[in-house]
Amino acid sequence: MKVVREQKGDCTVCLIDGEINLNTSPDLRKAFEDYIRDNARKVAIDFSNVPYIDSSGLATLIELFQRLKKVNGKLRIYSVSEKVKNVFEVTKLHKLFEIYDDQETALEGF
Repeated sequence: MKVVREQKGDCTVCLIDGEINLNTSPDLRKAFEDYIRDNARKVAIDFSNVPYIDSSGLATLIELFQRLKKVNGKLRIYSVSEKVKNVFEVTKLHKLFEIYDDQETALEGF
């Protein structure tokens, strides 16, 4: 898995390429820790190149969501494949996370 960070105005965009699983979640957690340390308050995650996410990946996202919430930050997710979207729906996490179709929509009014 590869994680690339981009700044779009005051929003931190996280581009993930690869599966988010037990082996790769620590790398994602480290990237998120860097974002928080750098005072990121608005984080949008691009899921267009994420073919799979497991429970450890979901736990990492929940952790980021909670850490951002503590500092009045927000997390948005966009470009999620149907397969991954089903995981969010089965786990009911689509009710927790703001999920958008594309980057433009996700960043609008952020």
